[in-house]
Amino acid sequence: MEQEFHRIRRLPPYVFAEVNAMKARARAAGEDIIDFGMGNPDCPTPPHIVDKLIETAQDPRTHRYSNSRGIPGLRKAIAGYYERRFGVHVNAETETIVTLGSKEGLANLASAVTSPGDVILVPNPSYPIHQFGFIIAEAAVRNIPVTPDGSFLAALERAVNHSVPRPTALVLNYPNNPTGEVMDLDFYGQIVDFCRVHGIYIFSDLAYAEIYFDDRPPPSILQVPGARDIAVEFTSMSKTYSMPGWRIGFATGNKRLIEALARIKSYLDYGAFTPVQVAAATALNGPQDCVVEIRNRYRERRDVLIQGLAAAGWEVPEPLATMFAWAPIPPAFRHLGSLEFSKLLLREAKVAVSPGIGFGENGDGHVRFALVENRQRIRQAIRTIKAFLTGYDKAIGDTERKRAAVL
Repeated sequence: MEQEFHRIRRLPPYVFAEVNAMKARARAAGEDIIDFGMGNPDCPTPPHIVDKLIETAQDPRTHRYSNSRGIPGLRKAIAGYYERRFGVHVNAETETIVTLGSKEGLANLASAVTSPGDVILVPNPSYPIHQFGFIIAEAAVRNIPVTPDGSFLAALERAVNHSVPRPTALVLNYPNNPTGEVMDLDFYGQIVDFCRVHGIYIFSDLAYAEIYFDDRPPPSILQVPGARDIAVEFTSMSKTYSMPGWRIGFATGNKRLIEALARIKSYLDYGAFTPVQVAAATALNGPQDCVVEIRNRYRERRDVLIQGLAAAGWEVPEPLATMFAWAPIPPAFRHLGSLEFSKLLLREAKVAVSPGIGFGENGDGHVRFALVENRQRIRQAIRTIKAFLTGYDKAIGDTERKRAAVL
């Protein structure tokens, strides 16, 4: 029986799939592809965290169903993290909850609080779940253009004034994926003041709070007085402690939103595997030297990539945070768009990146590099990219002929 499913119809084909398919074919043919595509940390989880997982898993009592809110010890560890890092006191019982990664948490909260037709404000470009978590929940998503000229607040005001019905929620993500942009407390203060006046909830994604490269650690929106009246913040163990496959994160903030997430999670899951939660608590409560090492590793890779691309003739802004570089497509290739340029780079330079269009139409002039290859591999990629850029006339000609043949 052929049948179209309503929610699936609202989800376009995953734009990264085309590049991923090309990458898979190239590797199957024996080609060495240097992969900067997915933000999938390549470094091992610190040993003391793994050791705690193993130790806890050896107790058969931990093999039973866990707690969908998160075990008390981990919720207390999350509250301790907010106290130490941001100077924010959190009630571990009512203001924080453990999630199966920040992505799952945001999508489930979207499902819990969104009614069909609600207007949700989402920056563009943005990480896909920020938009599609609400689209799955049948919201109407209104994009706010993100530009480097600091006009976000003005764009937010225009969006609110011209939205019918009035917006329900705003999504924020700083440090930002994909752009690497960082905002300060003054920005958050203005956003909180504006959203409180207009009765708009704020969903803040803080997954990259600990991956920063200067002496100014990114703030939490919960540091703003009154933010907890309207805001909830998501973060994750994935990048901070190199634990992406463990699928563990948390949401913290407004009690009503946390309770809504807890209610819907109680129907959907029994919480992460208890040994994973115990190990996550060990990570938060234990020595943080490993976080500094992970941060330094990304900084070193960033420097090699940005400096190498500049030497190859490709000027890319230096990100202040995250594990990504948001690279404007070189002028000679800009007419191709990010998807075609990404395919061309893969075919000619054997380098995989994420096309900016995958983060929204405003990202189409860029590609995203994830800093998930070591410095030697980055230098190797720089050499092939330089050769590609040097001979771009032939590469563009070949691409245009192939496109013309398809048309």
